[in-house]
Amino acid sequence: MAIYIIFLLFSLCILSTSANVFVSIDCGSSKTTYTDENLIVWTGDEAYMQNGESKVVETSNSVSPVMDTLRVFTTRKKNCYSIEATKGERVIVRASFLYGNYDGLSSPPSFDLHFDGNYWVTVDTSGAEYAYYEATYVTRLDYVSVCVAQTKPGQFPFISAIEVRSVELTMYSNGDQDYPLHLIKRVAYGANETIRYIDDPYDRLWTPAVGKNGLINVPSDTFLATTTALDQPPTPVLQNAVTAVTPTTTIQLLVGSFPPVGVPVYLNMYFSEVAELDATTQKRSFQVLMDNKPLLDQPLVPPYGDCTELYASNLTVSSNTSFTLVPTDDSTLPPLINAMEVFLIGDLLTDGTNAKDVEGLSSLQNAFATLQDWGGDPCLPAPYSWDWINCSSDPVPRVTALYLSSFDLTGVVPDFSTMDALETIDFHNNSLEGPIPEFLGTLPNLKQLNLASNQFSGPIPDSLSKKNGLNLVVTGNPGLCKSGNSCKSSSTPTNNNNPGFGGSNNNYNNNNNKKKKNKSGLIIGTTVPIFILIWAALGAILILKHKRRKTAAISSGGANMPQTSTINPQIIGGVGDSIMNEIKLNMEYDQGDDQTNQHANGTT
Repeated sequence: MAIYIIFLLFSLCILSTSANVFVSIDCGSSKTTYTDENLIVWTGDEAYMQNGESKVVETSNSVSPVMDTLRVFTTRKKNCYSIEATKGERVIVRASFLYGNYDGLSSPPSFDLHFDGNYWVTVDTSGAEYAYYEATYVTRLDYVSVCVAQTKPGQFPFISAIEVRSVELTMYSNGDQDYPLHLIKRVAYGANETIRYIDDPYDRLWTPAVGKNGLINVPSDTFLATTTALDQPPTPVLQNAVTAVTPTTTIQLLVGSFPPVGVPVYLNMYFSEVAELDATTQKRSFQVLMDNKPLLDQPLVPPYGDCTELYASNLTVSSNTSFTLVPTDDSTLPPLINAMEVFLIGDLLTDGTNAKDVEGLSSLQNAFATLQDWGGDPCLPAPYSWDWINCSSDPVPRVTALYLSSFDLTGVVPDFSTMDALETIDFHNNSLEGPIPEFLGTLPNLKQLNLASNQFSGPIPDSLSKKNGLNLVVTGNPGLCKSGNSCKSSSTPTNNNNPGFGGSNNNYNNNNNKKKKNKSGLIIGTTVPIFILIWAALGAILILKHKRRKTAAISSGGANMPQTSTINPQIIGGVGDSIMNEIKLNMEYDQGDDQTNQHANGTT
C-alpha cells in the first residue's frame, strides 16, 4: 500500500487547462451542434456512427435534451464510436445511458461497455435515473473508442451520450499508468448541486453528498482563486465543506459499494479550512483512519486559503472497509472534508490488436466505404471482434481470417500484405476488379482463398497457382486466364468455356491437384484431325485447279491460257504454322499443369 500526502501553501499558480480533446456527442440526435445550459457544445452522432437507429425516450422520462435521444443497435456483436486523441495523453471518458422506455416495452436491457479494446463494465439500465460510467487513463493509440456489445438475446445495447476530456498528464498520476481508473464516486461535500464545466475546466462531475448522517454544511469565508493541489479540484468544490456536530465527533465516510472480496482502489481526499482561525484558541486537527488504522504518520491540519490533498494508491477495499476522520485530543474544532474521489483500479490496459493487422485493416477500410463503419479494436476484448474477421487468442491477437463475401465491395483490392497471419480470405460475390494481387501469394499462412464471382482479369499469379497447401477458388471471373501463355493466346474475344475463364473447373487445390491430367491427349486428338482435314481440302482444291489448267491447255494448244486465281503458298504455310503453334502452345500449357501437379504431389 502506497500512501502520500501533499501540503502546499497558497501560490499564484493558475490552473493549467491545456486540454487537447473536449468532445461531447449526443447519441441519436439529429442536430448538428447545440450549446447546453453549461455552455458545453454538443454534436449529433451521425459523423461518428452510421449503424443503429435513433430513438427518443418517453416524454414522462425526459431528464435533459442530451438524455432525450439515444442510439440503439440491433445488429453486430459490438458497435463502436471512435474519437481522435493524442497517443500518450490522459483522458476522462464518460458514457451515459437513459432507457426511458424508448421502445414502449418497459424492459430495460443489460449489455457490456468497452473502451479501447478493454472491458469496462456491464451496463445496468433498470434505474429510473440516467446512469453514467467514467474511466480515466493514458491513451495507447491516437484515438479513443467507446463500444457497446450485446450479451443477451433480445437485449439490444444503446447509448445516450459520450464525453471525452483531456486532463493534465500530471493529474491522477500517482498510480501505475498501465491501469485505468474507473470512477466509483466524486463527491463535493457541502455543495447543493452538481459542479461541472465551466466551474471545472476539465468537466468532472462533482455531485452533492447523499446521506450526510447529521453532518453540518459550512461555507468558506475565503475565495480560492487558485489551488496547488496536484489533481486541481475546482474552486467551488473547496468553498464548501462538512463538519461533525461537536469537536469530539468523528466523521464516517461512505466511499461506495464494494464486494465482500477486496479490490484495488485509488483514493483522493481534499481538505481546505473554511475560516481563518485564532491560532491561540482554535485548532482543527484530525487523523484519517482506514479500518481504525491511521493512513498518515501525523495528524492532518487543513490550510486556510489553499488545499491539502491526500491520495492513496492501490488500497485494498471491501464491503467491510471503513474510513473515518477522528479528531485529535488537542483539537478544539471537529474534523472537516471538502471533497473526495474514489476509483476502482481496472485491469491492465491492452496493447490492442497487432499493429501489422491494424495497418492492413485500415487499408481495406480506406479502399472500401462499406467497411468504414467498423471502429474500436478489431479483435478485443474477446470474443467481440469485428463481424467479418477471426482473431487468434494471443495476448496481442492476430487477424487470421477475412470474411468479406457479399459485402458489395467494388474496385481494386488494396495492399494488405502486412497481415501475414491470415489463413483464410473470402472475397467471393463482390465486384472486385483488376488483376489478382501478387502479394496474396506471399502470405505465408494462407490456406483458403476464395475470389469467386468477381470481375478480376488477367493471369492468375504463379505465386498462387503454384502455392503448396492453398485451396484457391476463382470461378465466375470471365476476365481471368490461368497463365501467361493462355492469356497471350486469347487476343480474340474471351470465351467463358476456355480454361481459366470462369468455367466450372476454376478451383485449384494444390495439395492434390490431379485435374486436366489427360488434357494433352484431348487437345492432340481434336486439333490434329482438324489440321489433317484442312490440308486434305487444300490438296483437293489444288488437284482440281491443276486438271482445269491441263484441259484448257490441250484445247487451246497451250496459248492464251485464261488467268485463274492461284493459292499463295505463303498463306498455306501460314495456316499450317498457326495450327502447329496452337498445338505446341497447348502442349506447353498442359505440361506446365503437369509440372505443377507433380510439384504439389512431391514428385519430379
